[in-house]
Amino acid sequence: MDEIEKLPPTAWVLIAIAAALGFGLSWLWRWYRQYRARKSLRMAVTATGSDHVVDVLVPDGMGGGFHVDFLLLTSRGVLVVDLRDVQGNIFGGDQMAEWTVMDGPRRFTFTNPQSGLYDRIAAVKAIAGEVPVEGRVVFTRRGRFPKGLPKWTLMIDALRAEFPAMEHGDGAMGFGEGWEKIKGAVKPSYMAHMR
Repeated sequence: MDEIEKLPPTAWVLIAIAAALGFGLSWLWRWYRQYRARKSLRMAVTATGSDHVVDVLVPDGMGGGFHVDFLLLTSRGVLVVDLRDVQGNIFGGDQMAEWTVMDGPRRFTFTNPQSGLYDRIAAVKAIAGEVPVEGRVVFTRRGRFPKGLPKWTLMIDALRAEFPAMEHGDGAMGFGEGWEKIKGAVKPSYMAHMR
């Protein structure tokens, strides 16, 4: 103990700098890993469409707006994606008001996302004109549905199977005018979470 007390002041400064540097590098590494995971997730969703917009407010026709995680231009029209990153076993159904998540000892519920998805689809349809508009609630790999998937719900790995990827520009297929109307009507959302 006496040896530690006898360290010169410069040694204490060096120890403090090393500790701060170690903490800073650790924080930077965690941030970088989260950034890469978000970027990879975003690419997994947007690869389905020939064009996309992310984290936007779609006008609701009454002066407000609905937050939409992703709007994708696909070969079938416009796809509204409500992305959910929930860890654990998810139990939900079309007629259930709340869905339950069990993750080890943790248990929580969240509101059935289907009704919100229907509202978002309707808002996009009001702008898109004749362009077909579909929607899906997409869950990441961290969640599982042991009792089966509810209607309009997909796991992220199944998104490309249901909406095969297409080349940029191939998605026009008569949807270009409606897509441009949508892009012109939406605004960046203050609830953005996928940067």
